[in-house]
Amino acid sequence: MIRKYLLPILAVLGVFLGIVAALQSARKLVPTPMVSDAPSSPYKSFVAGAGLVEANTENIAIGTQIAGIVSQIYVRIGSEVKKGDPLFTIDDRATRALLENQQAAVKVADAQWAQASYSNSLNQDLVKKFVASKEDAILADYVLKSDAALIVQAEALANQTATDLERLTVRAPMDGEVMQLKIHPGEYAPTGVLVQPLILFGNAKPLNVRTDVDENEAWRVVQDEPALGFLRANKQVCAPLKFVRFEPYVIPKVSLTGETMERVDTRVLQVIYSLPIGENRIRAGQQMDVYIAAPERLENNALSAKSH
Repeated sequence: MIRKYLLPILAVLGVFLGIVAALQSARKLVPTPMVSDAPSSPYKSFVAGAGLVEANTENIAIGTQIAGIVSQIYVRIGSEVKKGDPLFTIDDRATRALLENQQAAVKVADAQWAQASYSNSLNQDLVKKFVASKEDAILADYVLKSDAALIVQAEALANQTATDLERLTVRAPMDGEVMQLKIHPGEYAPTGVLVQPLILFGNAKPLNVRTDVDENEAWRVVQDEPALGFLRANKQVCAPLKFVRFEPYVIPKVSLTGETMERVDTRVLQVIYSLPIGENRIRAGQQMDVYIAAPERLENNALSAKSH
């Protein structure tokens, strides 16, 4: 009896679920509204590029030459520092103890040299009085030179340790600002190239915009031509850009927009522009849509010549 009614019920239920799923998939999806309308170029003829805001020194990944546990941090995010200012220190207790030991060894070597110098002087006087032999004087002179060499060796070891002690404190390579701080007291700071730098540092006054221009449009970009940058997702925030330099090497494109027809095998010319000093609406790491005034395309010029 159960089998007689169970199978028809299951069949009807399956049909019902199929109809519900079909109706749900057929619903009209409402597109997500854009955060901001796309900006338009203020120039009649232009080249468009994708810009990334960065420090004018480029973004510097601060590392440490000696790995170890961080004992002290002297800065925080947003700190403005001068060249040579300390950023953080690796635990230096063992190195300080070693330096004190080596400095004591220098004093011992100095005392031995002073004793050898006195003995050598005394032997020279005894030789003159024919109380000691010349061999004794020569031996005393060798001992004096050996003790002098020990002083040099001890001082060299102490200087090496003092250098290592100084290297345990990481300092700012130039005037700039701490843009990211990813290390904390008690954490282990490794050496080498890291995926996440310990400190991201750079001079942010003024900021630069690294603009990628498609290689097919690169010939149209002329130095010192006017350029305008719009903040991505807010065209109301825009700023005139000042040409700084061309990057001499054309690189593979790495910034993708996600469009279905976008080429990924193209290369881009990187043009560096500077934001106005005092522009505080735009921050490092943000993206910009950059429009650069440029001459018209060759085909347009050719058509104009034929029409005349």
